[in-house]
Amino acid sequence: MELEISSLEGVTIIAIRGNVDGLTADKLLRALTERVTDGASRLVADCGALEYTSSAGLRSLLSGVKLARQHGGDLRLAGVKPQVLRVLDLSGFTSILKHYPDVPNAVASFAV
Repeated sequence: MELEISSLEGVTIIAIRGNVDGLTADKLLRALTERVTDGASRLVADCGALEYTSSAGLRSLLSGVKLARQHGGDLRLAGVKPQVLRVLDLSGFTSILKHYPDVPNAVASFAV
């Protein structure tokens, strides 16, 4: 898994490439936690290049969204591929995490 951090209109974007599993989920959680503790609580996970997530990856996303919300922000997903969306759906995460077709729409959702 590779992570790339950027920002757009005051929203931190974490692009996730590859697979999030038991070996890489902690790296994702650390990246989310670091951003929130540095004051960036409005986060978008760009999942356009995310191929797979295990339950460990789901736990990292859940921990990230909880932390962001505790700090007055949120974690939103963008560009989720059908196979990953299916995992999110089956696990009930689509009722917890908002998802958008792409990064610009996810970023714009913070302005509403």
